[in-house]
Amino acid sequence: MQIFIGGSREITSLDAAVQTRLNNVVEQGYTVLIGDAAGADQAVQQYLLAKAYPTVVVYCTGGQCRHNLGQWPVKLVTPPHATKDFAYFAAKDTAMAEAADYGLMLWNGQSAGTLRNVLNLLKRGRTTLVYLAAQFHPLTSAADLQKLLAHLPAHVRAALDRKINLSKELAALTTAPALSRQLDLLP
Repeated sequence: MQIFIGGSREITSLDAAVQTRLNNVVEQGYTVLIGDAAGADQAVQQYLLAKAYPTVVVYCTGGQCRHNLGQWPVKLVTPPHATKDFAYFAAKDTAMAEAADYGLMLWNGQSAGTLRNVLNLLKRGRTTLVYLAAQFHPLTSAADLQKLLAHLPAHVRAALDRKINLSKELAALTTAPALSRQLDLLP
């Protein structure tokens, strides 16, 4: 089984609850699909490196990885264009969502990239566990995501709507495929 782990660049350390979930990933023997960004990607890579966990694939856009702390195998993803913008780096995230069986996202409640990953996973029928505000939120449907987003301040939700067309993306979730098996990351 493959799990796409990602999160906000502002998240630079992992609290005990996240470490417990990562320990479950290791115990289950999942293949971890992770990006090469600073922040949550780098923090998770550091944790898995300290555990000497070998079953990791680092996804990178373009010709080289920014961070691959464990020198794990690399999956290079061709970007849509040469300009290093949101779409350039999102290409690897889309590839991970496609390859994953599950998702685990560490979200700061504002990152458009992390929320886009959640949407991409749910659109593909992948159960996703979102860590937000020191709580885990299992998402298996558009309704679950709507409940999570209902707690966001209006200005944050409006910004997310502008950045990733959130309203349209949520509407598209109603036609998402059936969900994969339940995530075995809960203690």
